[in-house]
Amino acid sequence: MGLRPGGRDPVAQMTCRSGKRVAYLYRVDLAVPKLPMTIAKEAAPDKAMAARQTCPRCRRRYFACLPLRTLGSCLECHDGTPAEPSSYIAPPAKQLVAA
Repeated sequence: MGLRPGGRDPVAQMTCRSGKRVAYLYRVDLAVPKLPMTIAKEAAPDKAMAARQTCPRCRRRYFACLPLRTLGSCLECHDGTPAEPSSYIAPPAKQLVAA
């Protein structure tokens, strides 16, 4: 509906049978419109995913998250296992700057 609680407290809550999940219910007539999406808010998730999907050695951005905590790089840089070319986006080419 494009609304947010606007600082109001929930008027009721629903709990699933296991009791682990809770959904809070708010009054629609007291809700206020959502804040507009900014360019920075749109770019933030992509920037976060780029950090998890980009190999720090070869700078390729893969479509899946890399095991950076355990290996520190993509499989190709780590042990030489060739990567399928359709599984990554090639890094941008270095541009020459005219002096």
